[in-house]
Amino acid sequence: MLERDFEVEKVLELIEQKEFNELKRYLERINGADFPSIFEEIDEEDLIIVFRLLDKEKAAEIFAELDADMQERLINSFSDVELKNVVEKLFIDDTVDMIEEMPSNVVKRVLRAVSDEDRKIINEILNYPEDSAGSIMTTEFIDLKEDMTVAQAFDKIKKIGLTTETVYNCYVVNKNRKLLGVIDIKDLLVAERDQKVTELIDPDIIAVTTLDDREDVAKAFDKYDYVALPVVDKEERLVGIITVDDAIDVMIEETSEDFEKMAAISPNEDGYYKTTVVEHAKNRIFWLLFLMFSSIVTGAVITHYEQAFAALPLLVSFIPMIMGTGGNCGSQSSTLVIRGLAVDEIKSKDFLKVWWKEIRVAVIVGVIMAIVNGIRIFVQYHDIQLGIVVGLTLIVTIMLSKSIGCMLPLICKKLKLDPAIMAAPLISTILDTCSVLVFFNIAVAIMNI
Repeated sequence: MLERDFEVEKVLELIEQKEFNELKRYLERINGADFPSIFEEIDEEDLIIVFRLLDKEKAAEIFAELDADMQERLINSFSDVELKNVVEKLFIDDTVDMIEEMPSNVVKRVLRAVSDEDRKIINEILNYPEDSAGSIMTTEFIDLKEDMTVAQAFDKIKKIGLTTETVYNCYVVNKNRKLLGVIDIKDLLVAERDQKVTELIDPDIIAVTTLDDREDVAKAFDKYDYVALPVVDKEERLVGIITVDDAIDVMIEETSEDFEKMAAISPNEDGYYKTTVVEHAKNRIFWLLFLMFSSIVTGAVITHYEQAFAALPLLVSFIPMIMGTGGNCGSQSSTLVIRGLAVDEIKSKDFLKVWWKEIRVAVIVGVIMAIVNGIRIFVQYHDIQLGIVVGLTLIVTIMLSKSIGCMLPLICKKLKLDPAIMAAPLISTILDTCSVLVFFNIAVAIMNI
């Protein structure tokens, strides 16, 4: 039996037996990260019993990790006092994330439960654009004044450290709250107590602005290996920080969105099971209709070459292979380029550099596939002319596929569109038409049909 299944059964057994003291002790031994999956397996009445038995600190920590539906279920079961106890323990960014997912009636209850000061901060963060750095920052961090000594810095850390997102980085500001630099907690630990904090700061701090794109912020974490990044306003005043856990959440969301676009599905923030059948169909039908009607062009091209079919019906049997090869080659290139753009390995300005690399790959791959197919056709059909037609078609189609596959995402990026739009289904549809055109033009030219 899996550990989680055992934990769920044990929790349900203790609830049924009304062994609440034993249940409380058992819950203390369970890792906080395991609770969301346990909560999914128990009904609402038992859920609130379990939650009420948790230590307040642990309860708030677990609550922040639950999905929006589970949070809403709990909030609807909470008394006003219980809701206030939970919300007071949450970090501001977690409270903002929760509010963004809740219906208006629940949001009103949550906002009534927070202090006036926190409500003001929450409203300020909610006013930032959804995809900006400001929307995912927290205002709970350690800031030190430039005239502080190390001893004074430690006094402040002791005072507010437990209510901040991280104590590993402390940010030094001047009297106007302009960011001067960052201090690693290790440097404070080994410094003399009467030393000024300005002597310890790293002035070459990487900061982001409130309106920076949050995806770019997530990439900065990957590039610089920071635990947290400071957020400044347009006057370079420190207004918040973004921690690595929030950056990971952004990466997961953006990656999920890119996968959906690459599969020709409209992005959806809800999970697979939470999305209704009708919603799934709605997210997919537009692209499916678009791709279906796009393929009509391919059909028209094939119809145009009916005479070639009549002269050599065998040509038809090679169409699926040529179209499939073109689509596969284009998808390979587009996937690699989209991935390179996503991790900043490839830039929009690298257009010719990327194309030149892909075209050389295409020549090598195309020649090998042409030779293999030429030998197969000669052995199977004893027709060297047909082998040449198919071989040349493969070389040209693969070169065209690799070019289109790498160029379209780069063009999208240049136009400030999401490169993931130009992924497998759309590129395959474009290349189906192109490969059929190439095939029949070469066949007509070489075989005089």
